[in-house]
Amino acid sequence: MPPFPSGEISLAPCAPAHPLAAPALAREGSADQAVAHAAAADITRQFIRAKQPCADGYRWYLRRQEGASNYQALLDDLVRERRVEDACWMLDQFGPTNDVLEVDHLEADALVFAGSVRCRGHADVEGVLRTGRSLSVLGGLRVGGALRVGEDLRVAGAVRCEGSARLQGDVRAGWSLTVAQRLQCTGSLRVGGELDCGAAVQIGGHCRVAQDLRVADDLGCEGGLKVGGHLQADAAVQAARGVWAMGDVDCKGHLQVGWGVRAGGHIHAGGAIRAGESLWAGETIAAGDAYGVYAGLDVPLPDWPHSAQVCAREQPARLLSGCWTGGTGSTP
Repeated sequence: MPPFPSGEISLAPCAPAHPLAAPALAREGSADQAVAHAAAADITRQFIRAKQPCADGYRWYLRRQEGASNYQALLDDLVRERRVEDACWMLDQFGPTNDVLEVDHLEADALVFAGSVRCRGHADVEGVLRTGRSLSVLGGLRVGGALRVGEDLRVAGAVRCEGSARLQGDVRAGWSLTVAQRLQCTGSLRVGGELDCGAAVQIGGHCRVAQDLRVADDLGCEGGLKVGGHLQADAAVQAARGVWAMGDVDCKGHLQVGWGVRAGGHIHAGGAIRAGESLWAGETIAAGDAYGVYAGLDVPLPDWPHSAQVCAREQPARLLSGCWTGGTGSTP
């Protein structure tokens, strides 16, 4: 079922952005308070000039003939006049706010909002979509340009981004996640369907994908990788913890894992295979030509029989580290 059934996306009247209540704001740290209050204040010409904007952008601001401007209104004006890069620059300079924008459905050419955005239906943005804080969508999300989220991203349906995605928190997608360019997620990532990325992927926490995971470049994960289907990378794969795939593990570069690797199918790499603990495959384990297979790199030699096992249908060629157990080893 497509994420955006025909006729379901419409631009509903927007609820006005509103700050969090004072008690909630008081619970924030002093640094967050300072940023939020400064950003929410009117922005003067002197304030803009102190940030050293580009000459063209500053001339545009002077032509507005306003002594002071509301922060979000200024962002809206920049986007409306197709100066999205300038709006993103301003958000970089002045930071996020605690404002919340709530809509039933979202359809726009571009959106730069300094606070959080909550959409009760589908969201379809033709160009850049950027939020200073979190983004929550109860339907599907399509972004025709770059996607930038300052905190957590929650989408109940599918996510499709035709540019790059930089997400500064945890990510939860109920269906598939497709990114045409680079994907960066500083937190953990959980996808209810497939994850397909046309460039490199870097994840700051754990990654869990219910179906296949495909990456057209390097895949890096600072936590563990758990894949319900096949894992395929067109370059190197690096995981600080373990890798578990119900299907095959294929990478055209080096495969380097801090803990163990378990695959229901084969484990194949175009370069070396290095695991801190055990390697377990339902089929074969194979490194690239002239490269070796290494297990137990972080395990003392006396512990190899139970913590540095290499188990597969047949012994890998050039097994240079680890304890070969045939097809009877215990699962790492």
